[in-house]
Amino acid sequence: MNYLSSSSDEEVLDAVAEIERPRLFRPLPNPFDKYTDREFRTRYRLQKTPRSLNVYYILRGFIYICLGSFQILVGDDYGIHKSTVCRIIKKVSRQLASLRPPFIKMDATPADVLATKTKFYNIRNFPNVIGCVDGSHIRILSPGGENGEVFRNRKGYFSINVQAVCNADLEIKNIDARWPGAIHDSSVWNASLLSAQFEAGEFPGCLLLGNSAYALKDFMMTPLLNPTTPAEQNYNNAHIQTRNCIERCFGVWKRRFACLSLGLRTKVDTTLVIIVATAVLHNIAINENDTNNFEAVVVDEEVEQEVMQVNNGGGNAVRRTLIENVFA
Repeated sequence: MNYLSSSSDEEVLDAVAEIERPRLFRPLPNPFDKYTDREFRTRYRLQKTPRSLNVYYILRGFIYICLGSFQILVGDDYGIHKSTVCRIIKKVSRQLASLRPPFIKMDATPADVLATKTKFYNIRNFPNVIGCVDGSHIRILSPGGENGEVFRNRKGYFSINVQAVCNADLEIKNIDARWPGAIHDSSVWNASLLSAQFEAGEFPGCLLLGNSAYALKDFMMTPLLNPTTPAEQNYNNAHIQTRNCIERCFGVWKRRFACLSLGLRTKVDTTLVIIVATAVLHNIAINENDTNNFEAVVVDEEVEQEVMQVNNGGGNAVRRTLIENVFA
């Protein structure tokens, strides 16, 4: 039977279709009332003390950064559209990344340098160390385009190769988060401002510890490939145990901010900003003594690197002096 037997019926249906459906606004739960102190810290990596009228705005960005949730799920949780979540993530991340200068910086004063050297020395008696350097890969979606494959790393997935230097407290003291996954760790280092500063002698009497992916320098100590004497083995053992700080740093950082482990699904430009933003938050958390058992699991996403075998006279001399005078 045809119920639309007259033009008047069609007109009525057309009129009904044009009536705008009233929008329903569901009340959002207040996270400060909804969660206990522990639950709040687990979700937002923050103490439960609001300091901003835009706390909802900030938390929407944090929930993505901390938990690695899909933007559409974050939007569903807060009753907002995915595109709004995307804009919030960008704005919150940029604001956090802008805090980089005071929170991510190499030690500058003699007192700070001495304190850092002492903490590293207390690990395994390795002197004059002010930082451990390494690269870690943050998984991303394929950016596509002509240069998309340059982001594919040696393990076969797309990533950003992030270089970081940490201290013995696992603070990130320097970060370079702008290189595609196919770029070698040594190339990232050679192109960095920190490398130029060390080469220019801006950190006299200070050492960095790097793995065999880095070239031996008078300021960059790397392990011996074939230790033979007890002193050389002692040097390597001390190097490994001290440099382990950077592996632990990456593990804690990625545990604290799951988006770094699960992978970022944002555009590359936004991804780079998010990485720096999480590094800022990581250091703030350490300064606030917020460990929260993040070292329970260490994330191992190391991509195999070619061994650098560069015969550097100054580096060899410094390493040999350490072996003979400290580790013999």
